Amino acid sequence: MVASLGASAVLVFGMPSSPLAQPWPVLGGSTLSALVGAICSSAIPDMALAGAVAVGLSVALMVPLRCLHPPGGAMALYVVLTAGDGWHLAAFPILFNVVVLVGTAVVYNNLTGRRYPHPQRVEADGDVANGAFTASDVDAALAHYNQVLDVSRADLEGLLHLAGRAAFQRTLGEVRCADIMSRPPFAVEAGVSLKQAWELMRSKQIKALPVVDGQNQVIGIVTVADFMRLANLDTHEGLGQRLRSLVMGRGSQPKDVGEIMTHPVQVALTSQHAMDLVPLFSQGGHHHIPIVDSQERLAGVITQTDLVRTLASAVRGRD
Repeated sequence: MVASLGASAVLVFGMPSSPLAQPWPVLGGSTLSALVGAICSSAIPDMALAGAVAVGLSVALMVPLRCLHPPGGAMALYVVLTAGDGWHLAAFPILFNVVVLVGTAVVYNNLTGRRYPHPQRVEADGDVANGAFTASDVDAALAHYNQVLDVSRADLEGLLHLAGRAAFQRTLGEVRCADIMSRPPFAVEAGVSLKQAWELMRSKQIKALPVVDGQNQVIGIVTVADFMRLANLDTHEGLGQRLRSLVMGRGSQPKDVGEIMTHPVQVALTSQHAMDLVPLFSQGGHHHIPIVDSQERLAGVITQTDLVRTLASAVRGRD
């Protein structure tokens, strides 16, 4: 009955994620264009001129009203060429058929596992590090491009993040945590005194010690920051004196590692890709991540320095 509905059907059934195929563009764009065609048909006697004006005006109105729908231009031309009652055509059969088409598309797409209407909003991913850009960067690029894209902003940002992650994956290759972790790892049990833990950290020149149980499973981590946090920073003694007071266990200070360790602690598997640690370091505030094997036993430790060194090596290898 209306040929342009065939083009609308291609969009709503074949490209249901397109912004041009969403219910508002289909309904609003088709109906608005039909009304524009009716106005031009009654106001402009010359059919060729009326058709040209109807198509141009319908596009000019659909863009700011955010209901751009390509078959709408054909709909405006159809109403002009029928030379009938355009107002009646806009209500029936055009609006009626478009409503039936959209309703059928909702049922069909959801039954076949595709969400329709497709969400046109940015989902809070937060994985900025993998894509190396932020949402504001996407907005700036779209403003500079200044063209209508047949993809939603949310889908575009998601695709860019996936592309960035794939590029990052390609750069790092198949580097696993087991390939870059420090081993053997230095660790202590929860009952070890603060003095012993501090002396181990100083002698090995490390800034963190995983805390393990009798089965060598990680139950926490103690870092230099934990010592600093409990070193009575409100006293007038020097920092060295305050640390000595802490590790010697004077007064009511904690005596062993289990009392000051951070738990639970973020860990990673030896088989994980090294790139999986990037968001943990860049956004999670971690500086040391214990690495465990398949039995959840401590196997090594990866620091920010280890990861940066790996990235630098991968970049040099591609130059």
